[in-house]
Amino acid sequence: MSVEAAQAAPPWAEFGRRLRSRRRQAGLTQAQLGLKVGYHHSLISRLEAGLREPPAGLVRGLDSVLETGGELAALVAAPREVPYGAGRSALCPALFAPLPGADAPGAEGLLPDLRSWPSVLPAEGLACPLHGTVGCAVPDQAETSLLLPALTATDGRFAEATSAEPELLHGLTAVLACLIRRTLQQVTADGVATVERLLRALTRWAEAVDSTGRLPYGQLRLAAQYAQVAGRLRMQRGQSSIGMAWFGHGLAWADAVHDAPARATLLSDMCTLVRLDQDAGSTLAYARAIGAVDARRRWVATLSSLYQARGHALGHDVAECRRHIAAARRTFARLGHRDHLEAPWLSGAEGEMRVESAIGGALRDLAAVTGDRTTARRAADATARSRAQLPPSMRATHLLLTLRLADSWACAGDPGAAVELAAPVLTEAVDSRELMINAELRGLHARLFTHWAGVAEVRRYRESVREAGARGPVEPGV
Repeated sequence: MSVEAAQAAPPWAEFGRRLRSRRRQAGLTQAQLGLKVGYHHSLISRLEAGLREPPAGLVRGLDSVLETGGELAALVAAPREVPYGAGRSALCPALFAPLPGADAPGAEGLLPDLRSWPSVLPAEGLACPLHGTVGCAVPDQAETSLLLPALTATDGRFAEATSAEPELLHGLTAVLACLIRRTLQQVTADGVATVERLLRALTRWAEAVDSTGRLPYGQLRLAAQYAQVAGRLRMQRGQSSIGMAWFGHGLAWADAVHDAPARATLLSDMCTLVRLDQDAGSTLAYARAIGAVDARRRWVATLSSLYQARGHALGHDVAECRRHIAAARRTFARLGHRDHLEAPWLSGAEGEMRVESAIGGALRDLAAVTGDRTTARRAADATARSRAQLPPSMRATHLLLTLRLADSWACAGDPGAAVELAAPVLTEAVDSRELMINAELRGLHARLFTHWAGVAEVRRYRESVREAGARGPVEPGV
């Protein structure tokens, strides 16, 4: 097919052609296939004509009945554009521009801790970069471990490692799931180096595929996921500039392959960074950009509303902050199966924890600028609910929410409760390099030492701050 014909074809034409071919190979009529998957034959006809987008649940059923091995789901996940080849130039060179950070000395010898190896994708919220959320088997752990040194090598072993493309992409996704489980719970230098080393190998692989005239779809989707983890790890080490650089690269890769879920979550991380700089305007701009990713995805709308609530709180807009909190709660309550597949971290108790944490933060920010103690008590309630649902492994998040809860009580006019909460974790908080924990501690101390300096408990706590070695950003003059 010519480029002009491809451009004029219906958006789902290739899916329809493949479906028709597979149906005929199976010896089924449209009516027979419709009966097997529980849909009317007229829909099968429209799908084969490329006239409409196939429902996600139907695609899984078609793959199962026609025994395609996930082929149709992969077509749905792939970007719908002119086929990559004749008449189309390679990807923008900026996608393969120099990457941030640098491997630590000896990093090439590091291998990730592969305990808790997943047997199937999605895992730790990571979908298969080729087939989305349909469910893909993961290669053997030992087999993947043998490929990693070759993948990061600069000799002929690199080509050998990348020859089995689907298996290696599945394996690298499983590796990232293991790294998330370990490094996001406890940040270590080797964890950061390993993520970034594998990410560089992935982008090198993507560039090699791109040079052949083929879209490096799976490589770029997975690279966006690795970039997000790299950026979060850099944030946890207090390196906001490198973190933002990784998020920017990840966003460019996600855009290149039309990966809406990755785009939404990367924008949310970028939104967090500008909010930590107290930039209300940029916070709102990123928050609205999240919502513009795809208005049909309720989990995306939930994220957008939560981040807009935080932005309006920074901008002292009480009505808009409360409106977006209410909107977030409404859309969160209506999340469906597709939302939970794409954003499993918004499911069940973990989802409630994340939503209440964001709402507690927005209400606390609002109370801090308005002095409204009723709002502060609501912030304390939301934060306490969130903290109560934390698993023990999320120690850094527990520390952050403890400080936020203490600050909420300081805003509510109860400095004694604030000190009682903060004192046991003071040394750990002061020693932390994580940006969000540092911001929570600064806000708490600003409230306590400005408004409650004469209270006995606060005076004793202030001495503890001095002994813990808190410096300028925590409390000037201490």
